[in-house]
Amino acid sequence: MSAPAIVPPPPPSPGPAPSPKKALHKLFLTLFLRGRSARGLQKQGAPQSVGSKLALTLVIYAAVGLSAFAFLRKPVFALSLYLHATTLFFLGMFVAASSGEVLFNRDEADILLHRPVTPQALLWAKIGVLVQVSLWLAGAFNLGGFVAGVGASDGGWLYPIAHLVSTVLEAMFCAGGVVTVYQLCLRWFGRERLDSLMTLAQVMVGIAAVLGGQIPQLLARFQGKIDFNVHSWWICLLPPAWFAGLDDVIAGSRSASSGLLAIVGLIVTAVILWLAFEKLAKDYATGLQTMSETAGAKRPKEARRRLLDTLSNRVPLRWWLRRPVTRASFLLVAAYLMRDRDVKLRVYPGLAPMLIWPFIMLIQDRGSARASGVSALSGFSVAFTGIFLGMIPLLAIDLLRYSQQWQAADLFRVAPVEGPGPFCDGTRRAVLLVLTLPLLVGVVLLISLLGRANAHLPLLLPGIIALPLYAMLGCLRGNAVPFSLPSEEAKSAGRGLKMIGIMMASGLLAVAATLCWNYGFFKWLLLGEVFVVAGLYLPLRASLTSSRWTSLE
Repeated sequence: MSAPAIVPPPPPSPGPAPSPKKALHKLFLTLFLRGRSARGLQKQGAPQSVGSKLALTLVIYAAVGLSAFAFLRKPVFALSLYLHATTLFFLGMFVAASSGEVLFNRDEADILLHRPVTPQALLWAKIGVLVQVSLWLAGAFNLGGFVAGVGASDGGWLYPIAHLVSTVLEAMFCAGGVVTVYQLCLRWFGRERLDSLMTLAQVMVGIAAVLGGQIPQLLARFQGKIDFNVHSWWICLLPPAWFAGLDDVIAGSRSASSGLLAIVGLIVTAVILWLAFEKLAKDYATGLQTMSETAGAKRPKEARRRLLDTLSNRVPLRWWLRRPVTRASFLLVAAYLMRDRDVKLRVYPGLAPMLIWPFIMLIQDRGSARASGVSALSGFSVAFTGIFLGMIPLLAIDLLRYSQQWQAADLFRVAPVEGPGPFCDGTRRAVLLVLTLPLLVGVVLLISLLGRANAHLPLLLPGIIALPLYAMLGCLRGNAVPFSLPSEEAKSAGRGLKMIGIMMASGLLAVAATLCWNYGFFKWLLLGEVFVVAGLYLPLRASLTSSRWTSLE
């Protein structure tokens, strides 16, 4: 009797094809989590979730968010206006700093554009990662607000749910607004002006986020109450007020004015999302294609030499840039700051929200001085501005380390140079001349125009004296080689921490300078600061000169 024939089992039926949106979202989220070192992806030891990657950032955001308990027993609208204004500030900082690198990447166009991926799917995947990280940051900051809302004067247990919904809508509004601005630039102005317009758009988003963060100061005037009349009609133009109205109409006073604000917020958010992901989505694909194109460069004329190259060969820059490698690094960084799209999208939007703070304080002190008849805070805003600007080189040097052309920085290592010191020194000098000096001149002009603060101009000196030290700290251990590290979006999320730390340090130093000014010890403060800065600068300078290249392995 013959054995029965063995029939092989039928092959398993293929499951449903994975959604392109989900696959792309997972891809971009993986890139965000793992990051890239100078040698490629780091799979081992990479975090597996947004929470694990941003653990320290989330803890600090949650600690800062405990300030919401200052609004305990206050109306829901007052608490929510503060939370949404500050949340919009943090989210605007993150989205403005990250969106340029995430949305427009030259390298990925060669891989993705020939595949059957719709512009909507690609756009939703990228924005999904930005929104997901934004919600982690917003959730950490609003943890204290969820509890404080339960104890509000007209709040209750429904507040955490209402505030969660409004925070998600705010994140979508912030991301959609940035995308819409980019796509309108593409449609209206075309490829030729795209680079400069994208940089300008990100700068404006960052400034708008900082200005939105000033809304909580209105609470002292309005005491959490909104009355649409000839004096306060403009409150309906402020996005944080829309989402605060949504909280109030669900879990607060349920007033008609809050309902109107909530309706405005819902309508504007829906229109923004429709424009970003439906109406203008095709322009996004066009933008990706044009980013990978290279326009023919015009042949420069011999008589038209670059301005910085000409100036660097003349006194006093020729004395300041004696070493050839330092001069070459200076010219490279200066050229990138003025011409390169990737560098401009990273540096200027990252610095713009920081730079607007001193101007806000000076203008606010101007208004306070008019109201009180005396100079507000006895010159504190001027001292804060000087010290704050002194820290700008520290941030700018850090931002200049990253580039999408980071592989080209390996040429620095094969050059006949013993270490990274001259390259870092050129970066430091370019930041001081191209970025810091114009900002300092602008601040002095603004203070002069304000009139009352002219007597406090010497309070800028502590920040000016500290400038060389702050710039040298950015070059510590030779870690300021320009354009030597790949762009990592996680760095943008942590930039808010640096901003908080810099603002706190600036405030403390400004208080010390103001007290010494008012009590007659300002000259001694300057003398002591000169000795301290010199005592720290010279060893750091020697350390930078003796630094050597680290191993690539």
